[in-house]
Amino acid sequence: MKITFSYIAFLILLFSCLYTSLKAKDPLKKITIILPAKHHERLDYGAQKLGLALQQAGYTVATQQGTKGVAGSAIFVGLLQDAFIKSALMKQHAGTGKTPGKEGFTINSNSSTTIIAGADNSGALYGCLELADRVKNANALPAKLAVTDQPEMVLRGACVGVQKPALLPGRGVYEYPYTPENFPWFYDKVLWLRYLDSLAENRMNSLYLWNGHPFASLVKVREYPYAVEVDDATFKKNEEMYRFLAREADKRGIWLIQGFYNIIVSKPFAEKNNLKTQDRNRHIVPVIADYTRKSIAAFVQKYPNVGLLITLGEAMEGVGQDDIDWFTKTIIPGVQDGLKALGRTDEPPIVLRAHDSDAPSVMKYAKPLYKNLYTMAKYNGEALTTYEPHGPWADLHRTLSRIGTVQIENVHILANLEPFRYGSADFIQKCVQAMHNTYGANGLHIYPQASYWDWPYTADYSGNTRLLQIDRDWIWYKEWARYAWNCHRDRAGEINYWAKQLAGKYGSNEVHGRDILAAYEQSGNIAPELLRRFGITDGNRQTMTLGMLMSQLVNPEKYGLFTLLYNSEGPVGEMMSEYAEKEWKHQPHIGETPVKIIDSVIAQGHKAVEAVDAASAGITKDKAEFERLKNDMYCYNALANSYAYKAKAALWVLRYKYSDNVADLEKALPELQTSLKYYEELVKLTKDTYLYANSMQTKQRKIPVGGNDAKMKTWMELLPVYQKELDNFKRNIDSLKSPQTAAKKTEEIVLTDAAVSIPSADYYKLTAGKQVFADTTVAIKNVALELAGLRAIKLNKANQLKNGTELKFTNSKSVKVLVGFFSTKDAGYSPEPQLETDASANDYGQADIKIANAIQIEGLPPVNMHTYTFKAGTNTLTLGKGACLILGIVDDNAPIPVYDAGLSNAGNIKDLRWLFN
Repeated sequence: MKITFSYIAFLILLFSCLYTSLKAKDPLKKITIILPAKHHERLDYGAQKLGLALQQAGYTVATQQGTKGVAGSAIFVGLLQDAFIKSALMKQHAGTGKTPGKEGFTINSNSSTTIIAGADNSGALYGCLELADRVKNANALPAKLAVTDQPEMVLRGACVGVQKPALLPGRGVYEYPYTPENFPWFYDKVLWLRYLDSLAENRMNSLYLWNGHPFASLVKVREYPYAVEVDDATFKKNEEMYRFLAREADKRGIWLIQGFYNIIVSKPFAEKNNLKTQDRNRHIVPVIADYTRKSIAAFVQKYPNVGLLITLGEAMEGVGQDDIDWFTKTIIPGVQDGLKALGRTDEPPIVLRAHDSDAPSVMKYAKPLYKNLYTMAKYNGEALTTYEPHGPWADLHRTLSRIGTVQIENVHILANLEPFRYGSADFIQKCVQAMHNTYGANGLHIYPQASYWDWPYTADYSGNTRLLQIDRDWIWYKEWARYAWNCHRDRAGEINYWAKQLAGKYGSNEVHGRDILAAYEQSGNIAPELLRRFGITDGNRQTMTLGMLMSQLVNPEKYGLFTLLYNSEGPVGEMMSEYAEKEWKHQPHIGETPVKIIDSVIAQGHKAVEAVDAASAGITKDKAEFERLKNDMYCYNALANSYAYKAKAALWVLRYKYSDNVADLEKALPELQTSLKYYEELVKLTKDTYLYANSMQTKQRKIPVGGNDAKMKTWMELLPVYQKELDNFKRNIDSLKSPQTAAKKTEEIVLTDAAVSIPSADYYKLTAGKQVFADTTVAIKNVALELAGLRAIKLNKANQLKNGTELKFTNSKSVKVLVGFFSTKDAGYSPEPQLETDASANDYGQADIKIANAIQIEGLPPVNMHTYTFKAGTNTLTLGKGACLILGIVDDNAPIPVYDAGLSNAGNIKDLRWLFN
């Protein structure tokens, strides 16, 4: 008889079925899960997950309420105070040991009885999940167990952005109604259940939905029926989905929290009342306050168990009395109105983001009005840079933590990690420890690791099917959640734990699991180190993985350098310019230097590749995903080397700033050429594997280059930019070496006034000796040549301090308004446009400094010139409170030079950007 492979497979299957049947008849394999007669849905959910784990381990499982008729092995699930739990513990002669606190549990078991007792409903749920995990790991119910555990952090959550990579036509930033066209995934219940299950599995207890103005998609306000942004059919879908989501989240012990920005109103409301949907510089308008208060009240009435996350800044002017008034006179009263209408006295949570507002002052006035308050601030800005935070940013976090409410750390946007995979358990554990030890915080709120604006998808190109973030970035969520529960786990034990997790994921042995972990942890330092030592900003206007221009490395202050990145969000150390100056002056260096980071990222890139290559031979499962992970390690290596050699080149260029020796520039050239070769390698590695580098694809993105209209989002698109930069550098070195062109000649530009009509304008000419304010005597000392003679507008400084600046004008064709901002952060001066705190800061093309140090005024800070573009018509320029200058209005097509005029009371600042243009 010929025995075929199919016949053997049939015999194996038959034996397996017989074995499973025999196991099921084994009385020791029969088990009953017992719940209280009255209990919360969370206990049902926990029992369901525990029962499934037991069934997969070969047990026959029954679930019942109450102890009547129970024989044989049993698992009692309930609360510590439940009578039947107390009785079961007494019969078992088992004490609970240390009594668990909020969301905590105790598990006690002997040969026939297991007791899961929660301090509350979430604790009982987590006890079930803990036992389920142990059953899965051992493929059996533990015979003897005594465990008590509870989470360290009060809130442990993640977010989903109900937002998109690009702006909708005719709408501003954050303005995305909840519709099937905008967000088809929002109506996918199966996807939501998968996501909620993953949060519960990771013991996360909060889910934040971020949107600019969600109320007009979710509630109707009787006094403002026209404000709804969606049709009736969509509105009903939204109601049904939101109730479903809130109910399913609660079943898993998850608080649903709806985020929104202030002050944003719906588009139909704005049009009906002849208003803008958002205007950062407008004061509180009664009709907007009334609409917002009633919208919040309606939301609370409909969804009383859903919390609110408030962003006071960004869409309304930051620090000031308006923040306090808006929170205490509009938002909190709106919540209270909703609760009063329901006859409820319990308070849903309100989380106040500290972003672009004076949160400590706001909380001072809010605490007497409302008890269930939390604060939230960005951990490392909109990036991940360090587990050693310090400086003024750490001071703010500590201040918030001492207020007396829970401070939540928001791991936000991750602009420097996009789009490559990240899974450094060591780095993340140390970050959570810093949240506790340095910041004094006790809550965590994490963003997706990449592609926040493109939820639920990743940036990976994988054929016709998009990868989901919850699948690709499982380790990101699992690591943060594990350390939010307990960040004091032993490092050696954690290496073993993650090695097993990764071995199980990829079907390898634990040795190769350690290799994969090593690859994650070596690569996990690269992006943080690069940004904190070479970057311009911690915000999402910079996409770190797309590289940087040489001009940005050698003159970062010309690109709106965000100082918190250097004085708070990394170890104490030196910027490139500081290092170069100290080298020239033979001064000792301090802390983490650019050279240390250059050496570090090169070594770590090499080790990451070495480790992932070592793991390759042992992969037996999920091979396609492993190959994507492996490619990411090669991407990190190419990125690290491209930055490192470019930084080496930049240090030589910065030395030239002091030496004026062309030989220093010649030493920079081969380093820049090597950098470009590594960047070309990065292009090859990403060309067929990634759709984009960054999920925010709007004009808010500025570095390395503008991202208007979803352009310049791939490495391939940036390659010609860097090639041109290298070519220009070569040409300019040759020019410097040529006696005939010892100095670079620049085209002489003289700007002229555009035809505009400004009623009652008080003009003056931009020339030395002219007074710049109507109510002070300060006068111009020097003016950049291009601006000399322009017709400037004299403003009242006292009025600017009190009300801000407003300029109404009519123009028959497009123009640019030239605005001079004083280069200081001191109170009394209108702040320069800053995308870190104001998403509208480039709506008029105003984000970049055009002429730095353009005006010199005795006794005042230097003046940087920005331009605001307006189309033909009647227009209004509004600026925040504080002194600034209107230097003139020119035609939109007038050539505006971009350089440093050097007119500073502190002396000239050498601008090296021309070397690369």
